Amino acid sequence: MPLKLFELVGTDETRPFSPFCWRTRMALAHKGLSADSIPWCFTEKGAIAPYKSEKVPVLLDGDNSVADSWAIATYLEDNYPDRPSLFGGDGGRAMGRMLNWWADIAVVGGMFPLIVADIPAHLKPHDADYFRKSREARFGKPLEEVVAGREKSVVGFRKALDPMRLTLKTQAFLGGAAPNYADYIVFGGFQWARVVSPFRLLEDADPIYAWRERVLDAFDGLARRSPGYPV
Repeated sequence: MPLKLFELVGTDETRPFSPFCWRTRMALAHKGLSADSIPWCFTEKGAIAPYKSEKVPVLLDGDNSVADSWAIATYLEDNYPDRPSLFGGDGGRAMGRMLNWWADIAVVGGMFPLIVADIPAHLKPHDADYFRKSREARFGKPLEEVVAGREKSVVGFRKALDPMRLTLKTQAFLGGAAPNYADYIVFGGFQWARVVSPFRLLEDADPIYAWRERVLDAFDGLARRSPGYPV
């Protein structure tokens, strides 16, 4: 029975854009697995309620369902041990857990105020209304005000990535000579931004930009083939 993956989309079902779904997409590719995509929108919470989740990704593997990108990664590692490892051992898994939290806060959380106003244009009207209302309640102001001055505030976001930047000066990927789940954790955020926003988060000379290009080309250009902005 083929794997199935609920993943977030907007008006274009070929343009999945959740950073967490992209972590899972890349993890599946790393394992040499494929999953049938089940397009899911923000207001379709009833579709995944049977799997005890309100958010995607949700992976279906026969009678098993797994929600949350980190839980899915560990599930794939434990249930498909004959395929390439996502972590390279228990130590890599433990460090990956820390990196997962760092990326949630510093990468996804850091770029969100820079691109949030660009997202509604990619959503169906009722989803756009839901997204705007819920996110403006979170920020306490209109989305357009959230991104105002982002040309200056992006400098702070870039600075926060210095630990990653220094690492990439000495190795091609966060996982070492080849990418592993450490890379997919962080890449998910940058792929999300690439898909939904024309705003330029990285400068061309940045080692992180070069790293992102390498991950875009991984698995025969899996991520690059997904529609996105040329940023």
